[in-house]
Amino acid sequence: MNGLKGTYIIFRRELAAYFATPLAYVFIVIFLFSTGIFTFYVGNFFDRGQDDLKAFFMFHPWLYLFLIPAISMRLWAEERKQGTIELLMTLPVRLGSIVAGKFLAAWCFTAIALALTFPLWLTVNYLGHPDNGVILASYLGSILMAGGYLAIGACISATTRNQVIAFVVSVTICFIFVVAGAPIVLDFFSGWLPPFVANIIGSLSFLTHFNAITDGVVDLRDVIFYVSTIAVWLFANVIVVDLKKAA
Repeated sequence: MNGLKGTYIIFRRELAAYFATPLAYVFIVIFLFSTGIFTFYVGNFFDRGQDDLKAFFMFHPWLYLFLIPAISMRLWAEERKQGTIELLMTLPVRLGSIVAGKFLAAWCFTAIALALTFPLWLTVNYLGHPDNGVILASYLGSILMAGGYLAIGACISATTRNQVIAFVVSVTICFIFVVAGAPIVLDFFSGWLPPFVANIIGSLSFLTHFNAITDGVVDLRDVIFYVSTIAVWLFANVIVVDLKKAA
């Protein structure tokens, strides 16, 4: 079967599966509730007196740190636990298309949840005159970062039958990627590693690249970073599934 057609078939199957159970609606409600709490109460959206959505986007790396692994943990672990992975592998679809289809469905679902925050955009436009280009760039950065989290989580999910283990390990690895550019981390490595190695470690920070995009500067290097991260982890996902499909 054609790779794109196979990817679409899996994508449609997986996306429909989200909304066939209460999982999708529970996640969306939790996501919207959490973003509202952090934006208005922690980020002090109104007290800041700024016509922007910084108070909204600044918490995304930390919200995704827990919410995205909650989505990705079931992608493969559930298939292996229920024994349906063997049936999935018998479909006339390439393994790469299956991995891509599952990932794209989870990514699309996340994009839907993010799109439902549009009332915040309407609110800030009603209250002031924000730079909508910066807001649009921030949404782009947010969905790209979510894709990075999902790719990592999907790969980890393929390594185990236990969704809880997949969740915990995914959160841990994603946390490492988030804080990689923090001064305390860079200071730790710069003390005993060559400067260029410490710089490489710092460049792997999701937070650094996301903050650059939310400033309204969509640097091609930041986009390439997220796209490359997704591609590398999906490639690893294919390898892991291939090795463990009979396990």
